[in-house]
Amino acid sequence: MGKKERPRPEKLSVYLYIPNIVGYMRVLLNCVAFAVCFSNKTLFSLLYFFSFCCDAVDGWCARRFNQVSTFGAVLDMVTDRVSTACLLVILSQVYRPSLVFLSLLALDIASHWLQMYSTFLAGKSSHKDVKDSTSWLFRLYYGNRIFMCYCCVSCEVLYIILLLIAKNQTESLLNVIVSTLTQISPLSLLLALTLFGWSMKQTVNIIQMKTAADVCVLYDIEKQQKNP
Repeated sequence: MGKKERPRPEKLSVYLYIPNIVGYMRVLLNCVAFAVCFSNKTLFSLLYFFSFCCDAVDGWCARRFNQVSTFGAVLDMVTDRVSTACLLVILSQVYRPSLVFLSLLALDIASHWLQMYSTFLAGKSSHKDVKDSTSWLFRLYYGNRIFMCYCCVSCEVLYIILLLIAKNQTESLLNVIVSTLTQISPLSLLLALTLFGWSMKQTVNIIQMKTAADVCVLYDIEKQQKNP
């Protein structure tokens, strides 16, 4: 007798996975946060950071309840990218030159999109599978959860700090950072720590974008060789 096939999950059941419900809560929290970002910066910071922390919660829930799904992974990444992008757009309206934050937004989206697409072309199951990379920093980022967490948290905390310490909408970014760092205070120490983690994250984004672009180019070359 043949083996009984496992029952196929209903489409609705996947949408209602616990980690996906956490993902919907993150989206809602971000919507409320950005609605009050200028009128109540403190509330915005709390809601935004809580939503960011829930990123770890949905991952834990997915593993704990065996509810890992492609939809959940995409929802997670889209929520991360869109929330960071929105915050960078807001900062571009607060600080000058605004091109700094718009460039960071472009780098963040381009590097992650290319990484996801190159993962698909390479036939890998996860965009975090970079064991074959020649960059030690790239391998460290995706291979060491603590380092990855430090870099990601540093970015988000840095952006929140910059929004909180801005006094008006025509601030000079360099002047604000330098003046804050030169003050002996817990804030200056936190800013220095997050700046280092932020710089590591942007370096990884650049490496990620170049590595992923190379995969796409090699795929084209191999395709041309097979079909001259």
